[in-house]
Amino acid sequence: MRLQSFFYELQQLLGVSANTTSHNEKIISAVGGGLGIAGIMWVMHFLVQAQLLTMQSSIMIIASMGASAVLLFAVPHGALSQPWAVIGGHLISAVLAITSVKYLGHGPWVAAFAVGGSIGVMYYLRCIHPPGGATALTVVVGGADIDALGYQFLWLPLGINILVIMAIAIIFNGFFNWRRYPVHLAHKLKRAIGAPSNEREHELTQEDFAAAMQELDSYVDITPDGLTDLLELAKKHAEKNITHPQSIIAGRIYSNGKLGRLWSIRQVVDASPQNTHASKDRVIYKVLAGDGGYETHMCLRSEFHKWARFEVEKHNQQWVKVEEQKA
Repeated sequence: MRLQSFFYELQQLLGVSANTTSHNEKIISAVGGGLGIAGIMWVMHFLVQAQLLTMQSSIMIIASMGASAVLLFAVPHGALSQPWAVIGGHLISAVLAITSVKYLGHGPWVAAFAVGGSIGVMYYLRCIHPPGGATALTVVVGGADIDALGYQFLWLPLGINILVIMAIAIIFNGFFNWRRYPVHLAHKLKRAIGAPSNEREHELTQEDFAAAMQELDSYVDITPDGLTDLLELAKKHAEKNITHPQSIIAGRIYSNGKLGRLWSIRQVVDASPQNTHASKDRVIYKVLAGDGGYETHMCLRSEFHKWARFEVEKHNQQWVKVEEQKA
């Protein structure tokens, strides 16, 4: 038992978590990744053979594309795999690295500066893509051939590499309705989850998360323990809920407090004067996020009040309750 407990603890420390994806999904991911790299090699070779490009074969494909292939085909719905992350992560990191080499040379700390700087810039520009760090490192240590290209490296070969692998990811994942890429397409094409058959509240369990992840049949970049920790924190925040806001005021933003596809954020654009009779007291609202995005509607203030769970505002690109933010 002690030995078993030791290996279990070691497994947790190493982060060896259970993989719930099916064999079919694993094979699809492997085939997609292979096709992505093969596509880049074929396109670059064709352009060189057709004398449309003149470049060394050693730099026709950037090594960091291998890492991008893992994300685009094994984790197509991950935040790090989305188009802006891929495009911005690679190009921004390359710009920083090329500029570093241009003005700082190839000193021992230039590589560290380029990679560290790329991480910081990707963070602030919301395009974190781990292979971007590899692209920055490639520019610094890539040798004379890459140095000779200078900023041309951004579109040749890097830009073409990105364009090809992104196109293959969109087409290949599009053949499988549960893998549509970008992730927005997958969410948009799924049916909205219907209301529960009864009003009884169900307590979610660790087993429920495990079953849901297995049913999703896609690699999720979070462990079951991390997911349950997130739920527990969400429950603590939920305990602070106000059933409904005291009043509905023009210019303020409200949430219905629901999860998934039923969640919605609405801003009251205009409203009738406060002394208007209830039957004519209306509000005009615009959907800012979630269900019915960017639509504008009008309804009775009483209907809106019944819909609204609490007032929200945007903080660090996230919608948070006004009461929490003031606290």
